[in-house]
Amino acid sequence: MKQLAKVLLFTYGVFFLVNANAQQLPPKHEFRAVWIATVENIDWPSKKGLPVEQQKQEFINILDMHYRNGMNAVIVQVRPVADAFYPSTLEPWSEYLNGKQGLPPTPYYDPLQFMIEETHKRGMEFHAWINPYRAVFAVGKSSVSPSHITKIKKDWALTYGKYKWLDPGVPEVRQHTARVVKDIVSRYDVDAIHMDDYFYPYKESGEFPDGKSFAKYGNGMSRADWRRSNVDSIIVLLSETIKNTNPRVKFGISPFGIWRNKKQDAEGSNTNGSSNYDDLYADIRLWLKEGWIDYVTPQLYWQIGHKLADYTVLLDWWSKNVFGKELYIGHGIYRYNDAPWRDPKEIPTQLQMLRQTPNAHGSVYFSSKTFNSNPHGWNDSLRNNYYRLPAIIPPMKWVDSIAPNKPILDQSKVSLAQNELKVGFKNMNADVRNYAFYYSTENNITIKDTRFLLAIIPAAAINGAVIKLPASDKKINRYLKVTAIDVNNNESEAEEILLFK
Repeated sequence: MKQLAKVLLFTYGVFFLVNANAQQLPPKHEFRAVWIATVENIDWPSKKGLPVEQQKQEFINILDMHYRNGMNAVIVQVRPVADAFYPSTLEPWSEYLNGKQGLPPTPYYDPLQFMIEETHKRGMEFHAWINPYRAVFAVGKSSVSPSHITKIKKDWALTYGKYKWLDPGVPEVRQHTARVVKDIVSRYDVDAIHMDDYFYPYKESGEFPDGKSFAKYGNGMSRADWRRSNVDSIIVLLSETIKNTNPRVKFGISPFGIWRNKKQDAEGSNTNGSSNYDDLYADIRLWLKEGWIDYVTPQLYWQIGHKLADYTVLLDWWSKNVFGKELYIGHGIYRYNDAPWRDPKEIPTQLQMLRQTPNAHGSVYFSSKTFNSNPHGWNDSLRNNYYRLPAIIPPMKWVDSIAPNKPILDQSKVSLAQNELKVGFKNMNADVRNYAFYYSTENNITIKDTRFLLAIIPAAAINGAVIKLPASDKKINRYLKVTAIDVNNNESEAEEILLFK
């Protein structure tokens, strides 16, 4: 907790309400996340075979950076290729930890448990990112354990391009993935299960070799409709598995940015590119319409004004086709060195547009390591402008709408010295993730108004946390309201604090 205390002391120094009116106030509710990819050690661990303590410290450093930048969630890849970043009886340890698939960390620890605990300490959400079908990243090069599913169930595996895939057309494959998800949701305190765009693979040369399963299970459908039916089936199965195992856990998908083009479907977007529906056989719009998923994060990795897939066009299309579920936009920050993205205003302008778009309530950035170099000063833009004030993740009322009890202040733990406030509460509820503090020098605070939101403090760090108040050399009234925020981001009624007159 010492590391976290340092972060809190540093971070909340930028959450003053100084010059709040000089810049547009961020929304009170906003999802701000980053993808942390483990496949091929893209983001974490930085390479295979790192000592355990170095693995842990790298992840802590990643969290601290994103926490300072104003993020309130991370999406971490825990099952990149039918393997595991946690102990599992269903799949072997990932090769991206020790360099050989099947080897546990030495000395032993549970990376997933560690990551969840560190994330929750900072009041952030942890979304467990899995790949449903990708099984071997580089055939002939990747380490594959004798206990890997492609060795045990060889008839489930298909080679296409450089990858080996589990066949989406085999019902037992879907059941296996459901068992993996149930195992994660039943044993770990994850906030969501997250899947990206890898359903059926992107097209390589030749046809995806699923002729055998199509012949067996096709039931007279066209091959394309059958494939879409297979993907629909796993989405329904996983949705039911998650909700039946732990109803508070959310289910999110991050699809390729185009559902369908208008030339293919009148309901599609005014774009001209590959599509989920026709190329990946993922009918994401149907899943939203039927309520099978809780949020969608389309990968809008194109710049504003792109000739074939304009960010502006797609942002508008997704906002009109989310059917009451949450929409978070995926930003291609990794493209910072591509010609159109060398404009330092690209990401800030995308954020401004998103915030002005109905039904769009947040952002996710691919990927974490891009932030290490602070390209175009984008870290600074987030930290000092767009994310300079904290935000509460939008609650999903269809998941859980019951607000926690109002926090009851423990007056013996309240102290103020040199504009630094410390507090404590009598009713520390285990379901409370964060406490939100609202501040004013006038008795006019309403917790619905973003301009009063001073800080969000993780419940895990509330005892001993320092909340910095705007400096004053006068004896003035200082009013605060405090609310409790639960694990589904429902907010309680407010407890009032008058510090002095």
